[in-house]
Amino acid sequence: MGAGAARPTPTLVAVRVLTLSCPDRAGIVHAVSGAVLEAGATIVESQQYGDPETGRFFMRVAMAPLEGEERLDALAAAFPAVAERFAMDWQLHRSRPTRALVMVSRAGHCLNDLLFRTRAGGLPVEVPAVVSNHEDLRPLAESYGVPFHHVPVPAGGKAAAEARLLELVDELEVDLVVLARYMQVLSDDLCRALEGRCLNIHHSFLPSFVGARPYHQAHERGVKLVGATAHYVTAALDEGPIVEQDVVRVDHAMDADALVAAGRDVEAQVLARAVRWHAEHRILLNGTRTVVFR
Repeated sequence: MGAGAARPTPTLVAVRVLTLSCPDRAGIVHAVSGAVLEAGATIVESQQYGDPETGRFFMRVAMAPLEGEERLDALAAAFPAVAERFAMDWQLHRSRPTRALVMVSRAGHCLNDLLFRTRAGGLPVEVPAVVSNHEDLRPLAESYGVPFHHVPVPAGGKAAAEARLLELVDELEVDLVVLARYMQVLSDDLCRALEGRCLNIHHSFLPSFVGARPYHQAHERGVKLVGATAHYVTAALDEGPIVEQDVVRVDHAMDADALVAAGRDVEAQVLARAVRWHAEHRILLNGTRTVVFR
């Protein structure tokens, strides 16, 4: 490097992510940025949104240490004073792979996509296990080196199956449960136990074309759009806060099988985006809606 040449600025890697929401008022950003600076850190990414309908303010801040990383531990101790002043709901997350348990039934397209993206480094997650009520996808999971747990749900056996699922969530220190085309309705109790940490994917025809073979029903009606919806699971079936949606155009020349193939593609892509955003702490709940800092 020649004399007087500028030295390249080192790339700062975020090691903590702060998320918060509170009643909107002046001074929030100033207080947050000041607290981060006091903790010996710098902000490498910051996004915010004030909802004019609810009057709530949402913020996501990714930060990197200017000094030792241990200084950021002090932020967790000091920030409650700031949070109390502004009546914040807040979380301080370490930047580490999210442990995502994937649940499936017989369709493997979303599972295969998630496992491939994870192995290729395209998702900031690790998958400690795949759980299914059928054995069909065991070879797929094991081909990626992921343990497969068969948890059948016989008639009258839902409570026992869900108890086993929660045991695995605890044993494997699971952060997120992903229903990647898991075709069982979760009980209200399980939905409450997994509130805010369980994602589901389904075709976006709902509430039309309910039940079996929805793409074939859609073909019979001549639909022109095929789409998918990823949302958090709640006790209200398929009505939890929506995280992501997408559609692809189809036409009269496509038969029902072509619609199924198009639907599988968009389902896999939408679910992968939702998993990524959750793992990167980009989703904040806003009542029955979400704020997604992409």
